[in-house]
Amino acid sequence: MKKSVSLNKSIEKILDIPSACYDINGTNPGMSVSTVPPHLRSRLISHGQKVCQLYKAALNDLKSKHSTILDYRYHAVLIRARFEENRNIKDEILARKLVEDGWNEFERVRSTFQFKYPTSPKGAAFQREPSFEDCLYDTWHPLEKQQYPDYFARREKRKKKFIEAWVKRYGSEDEKICLQLVT
Repeated sequence: MKKSVSLNKSIEKILDIPSACYDINGTNPGMSVSTVPPHLRSRLISHGQKVCQLYKAALNDLKSKHSTILDYRYHAVLIRARFEENRNIKDEILARKLVEDGWNEFERVRSTFQFKYPTSPKGAAFQREPSFEDCLYDTWHPLEKQQYPDYFARREKRKKKFIEAWVKRYGSEDEKICLQLVT
């Protein structure tokens, strides 16, 4: 209890505010303390942001419908023209109704199979990075190794150091084979 009192007094000195405003932990419960957990908090979205979300969703849906880039660009320009027609509407009620109608139309004509980039989550190649093991460099032909002389010179030095450290720590393979034959 003494710590909380001293904490309140130190806060009082720094901020010149009476300690009655603070709780035991030294925080002010009356000042903008949210009771909603951080993962459930949401922010207000402006009308322009809602329109941008609808436009982006429509373009992403076009990717799944049109496989060629020319088809996609043609229909993207048509959608952009539809959005530009209603750009300068001042009536908020009409603008809100147009966005709602746009979302309803989007849900109605939405593609059954959504486009996903192959390397994105739920994509066909998600987390499928090919791994090239270091030992595969040993199988290269000498003519291939001659194309990268600096790299392979450094690699051979590293390989020798690694083998020396291995022998120092675990012993050589010849000694192990001899011990197995004796026993």
